Amino acid sequence: MGYSLGAEELSSKSSGLLRALLAEFVGIFILNFFACAACTHANGDKTLISLAFGLSVFMVVMSIGHISGGHINPAVTAGMLAAGKVSLIRALLYVAAQCAGAVAATSALDVLIPKSYHNGLGNTGLKDGVTEMQGLGFEFFLGFVLVLCVFGVCDENKPDSRFVAPLAIGLTVTLGHLGIVEYTGSSMNPARSFGTAFVTESWNNHWIYWAGPILGGIAAALLYIQLFKAPTVNDASERYRTSADDKEMRRLDGKHDMA
Repeated sequence: MGYSLGAEELSSKSSGLLRALLAEFVGIFILNFFACAACTHANGDKTLISLAFGLSVFMVVMSIGHISGGHINPAVTAGMLAAGKVSLIRALLYVAAQCAGAVAATSALDVLIPKSYHNGLGNTGLKDGVTEMQGLGFEFFLGFVLVLCVFGVCDENKPDSRFVAPLAIGLTVTLGHLGIVEYTGSSMNPARSFGTAFVTESWNNHWIYWAGPILGGIAAALLYIQLFKAPTVNDASERYRTSADDKEMRRLDGKHDMA
């Protein structure tokens, strides 16, 4: 793991930092706008809410993943920072852009949706009977499972998995909402909760929606790079030869069985 302050990115035109920040802003704007809009008319339909968030993330990662990495979530950015995959300055600017995009999206919903339909604009909060520590635990594991998926599908030693990365990440977000939305609102994303809390001025237990996913994301990132990272294969021809040998052995085994 290598850690960097990243000061050179502020002046380097080749870093693509401004494009990446704009992509993060637009990405989480789309997420908050459409998914939180679904919350206003879901009428308790948890499947509708889960699909809205999962499909929004799927669409965004497909669209802007090549520009910024498609974090659109401070928990993912924190995991990448802990693993040494982004610099400190880039991580902080990403989080600022994500929060700004979430606030802008929820503000747009506040203006466009009639007040009688707001229903909290999708603001997250602990349900009756759920304690702060229970909420923190739920949000920890939501951040954990998301970042674990991100690292798994974006592992440079598993190039084939990148083809399904956006879908896998979107489905993981759907999974988290299907399982936990009844208890904490299933934030999974500090910036997403910040946007709705800022606009609705509802800050009850808001710290949980930052601490939980970020701690879970860091834990998942460190676990993956230390124990689960795919082994490096330096020689492509060796990889092909091993695969061919395995196929030949299976063919011979088949002949032996027939005899």
